Amino acid sequence: MNKVMSNKWIIAMYVLPAFLLIAILIFVPLILIGYYGLMDWNGIGPMTFIGLENYINAIQDSSFWQSAYHSFLLALFSTLSLALYLAVSLILASKIKGADLLRKIYLIPMLLSSVAIAQLWIKVYNPSNGMLNTILGWFGVADPPNWLADPSIVLFAIFIPILWQYAGFYILIYYAALKNIPESLIEAARIDGATPLQIALRIKLPLIMGVVKVTIVLAVVGSLKYFDLIYIMTGGGPNGASEVMASYMYTLAFSTNNFGYGSAIGFLLLIITLVVTVIVRKLTANKEEIQY
Repeated sequence: MNKVMSNKWIIAMYVLPAFLLIAILIFVPLILIGYYGLMDWNGIGPMTFIGLENYINAIQDSSFWQSAYHSFLLALFSTLSLALYLAVSLILASKIKGADLLRKIYLIPMLLSSVAIAQLWIKVYNPSNGMLNTILGWFGVADPPNWLADPSIVLFAIFIPILWQYAGFYILIYYAALKNIPESLIEAARIDGATPLQIALRIKLPLIMGVVKVTIVLAVVGSLKYFDLIYIMTGGGPNGASEVMASYMYTLAFSTNNFGYGSAIGFLLLIITLVVTVIVRKLTANKEEIQY
């Protein structure tokens, strides 16, 4: 076996199918997106080469930068929400009564499609008979807001179902990391007189910091390319107040049939995501690992 695996040609034969699959499904579409961005094309008729005009127009497009700003706000919100997920995970991992049931409840949103979640929260935010405004009416709010039609609050209204949708995913990751910590370390800290808060902040959190940094990367990258729930709930409206980069790209390509410009926006989204990913990974790089 060692002789076979030391043969470079045999190794190449094993790797080639996976490499071809990755090239066809990932690299070829990326190259085509960049290529289409150089064209004036409606998606059906002949393409006309216009060089970097689409990319230049995108850089000068205020609507694109507004959508980018919204995407970065979503990334910031998602990153900050990790603290809430981590706090819930710490509570669940502390052997509270009903932790198993709560863990299953938090996973329910992961079992639903984004379409179902969007439709559910559209009903919750309904201005006339939605659950949220009904509850506000019980507390004497005479004129509750129209959550998905008010440009000043629509983006934050959409953040809530996104937080709810991914709660189970991150809580499950943190919970698994916390349960992997040897119980002997926790018992030793208790014997030394450490309080539950001190154990959480000075023992558990440092030991799972590597996992936390990975989830920060996942949250930021996932937020920058987020699309489905926002598009279903608002379509990027009202007046672009909830538009993100991915929904703006979709609108340009499929609503206005400007596939060349939409492809340019998509390629710029790729570049921005790659740059942000590299920056976040540099900022969260592990300088040293805590062994236990």
